[in-house]
Amino acid sequence: MSTILSSNVYLNDLETYGYTITPDALNNELINDLITDCHRTALYFSAAKIGRLNDLQIDQTIRKDKTFWLDGSSQAQLTYQAIMESIKTTLNRQFFTGLFDYECHYAKYTQGDFYKKHLDAFKGRSNRVFTTVLYLNSPKRGGELVIYKPKSKQIEVVIKPVAGTLVMFESERFAHEVLPAIDERFSIAGWFRKNTSISGVIDPPR
Repeated sequence: MSTILSSNVYLNDLETYGYTITPDALNNELINDLITDCHRTALYFSAAKIGRLNDLQIDQTIRKDKTFWLDGSSQAQLTYQAIMESIKTTLNRQFFTGLFDYECHYAKYTQGDFYKKHLDAFKGRSNRVFTTVLYLNSPKRGGELVIYKPKSKQIEVVIKPVAGTLVMFESERFAHEVLPAIDERFSIAGWFRKNTSISGVIDPPR
């Protein structure tokens, strides 16, 4: 499988810090295939939304990126999804998290695009457990990911986008933002999820 990701490193980091940053997590061939596939789907990108289900809405005062949800329509997507499935199994064995799904989309930030500080999950109200970001290119300027200390305005870490770097963090614990892009920035944003279906109410995928 097209990965050199060391489970010992990212598991130790997740357990100790709640987040992990892995440069060169996937090999260059797969990264190239993914960025090519990302460009292939360019016509199908749409303005990113906030909220879930009936509350989904476009609010470009909060985020201005464009997204395309991976649908398994290329070998590159299938390979990436298989890798994340393997990571999901490892996370379940290590942390007993009950993860059952991984969802992800391509994200494109052009000049001036941003995503203001937010949480991907609210405690007790979301099925998202771990957030992932895989960078597909290396913009020289802008588009940094800022992760904040839990329940704080203080910055924990600022991550410059570099192709092949995989970032993973606890969705409920860390607020984060994407600073305005100057050069185009491409990535795959994803979430490992648990099943929160109860009393006949089906847990939605997004």
